[in-house]
Amino acid sequence: MTGLSMLNAGLATQLLLTLFNVKGVLHYGIAGNVNSKFQIGDVTIPQYWAHTGLWHWQRFGDNPEDEENVDFSKEFGYLKFSNYNNYTKHSKSVENLLSKVWYQPEEIFPVDGTPEVLQHAFWVPVDKTYFEIARKLKNVELSSCVNTTCLPRKPIVVRVKKGVSANVFVDNKAYRDFLNLKFDATPVDMESASVALVCFQHKIPFIAIRALSDLAGGGSSLTNEYSIYLSLASQNAFNVLVKFISLI
Repeated sequence: MTGLSMLNAGLATQLLLTLFNVKGVLHYGIAGNVNSKFQIGDVTIPQYWAHTGLWHWQRFGDNPEDEENVDFSKEFGYLKFSNYNNYTKHSKSVENLLSKVWYQPEEIFPVDGTPEVLQHAFWVPVDKTYFEIARKLKNVELSSCVNTTCLPRKPIVVRVKKGVSANVFVDNKAYRDFLNLKFDATPVDMESASVALVCFQHKIPFIAIRALSDLAGGGSSLTNEYSIYLSLASQNAFNVLVKFISLI
């Protein structure tokens, strides 16, 4: 148990790596789903994780080309708030005073790097061997019903390209769709990228197993998928973890 948030997850991981002779980290839990190809109950295993909560917030009226901040990166794109203005029938398009936020990479100091020389990391890969082992998890038996409430199909275990994390509980369809279109993300959570970054700096093998517990704002406003399927998703993630451990 790391507790909620990137900070708690990172601290818990660092403590474990400091106090014990850790050979690898298998992180598991639940996540929101920002990819309409998959459903609640599916268990996702991303190849890459990114922290999407580190922003450079652009000043209203400024041109990003005029930025003087040398640490400001434009490599990973931005979220422009005026793209999500809610217009009435006759309203005109205007710039939003919130302007844009640009997604920034983390600053890291890997254990095998030059002391005091930072590196940057945005997409952090999981361990290649662990990710290859995950191919063998397709046939894990997963739950599809909570009491008399059942999912449209049996959940699956699937390796996906990318997952994202931030200190934000995403329950908004517009941002859900943005994360998928911008980053090709599937699970969104509040911890995995932090664990990935700590392990990456220490060169410790890492993988995250995340079961989808809700639609991250993509469902009906009259439903609360999270409260219904939390236990099912948690159990599915645990079942996949147990099988993974048996394979290593």
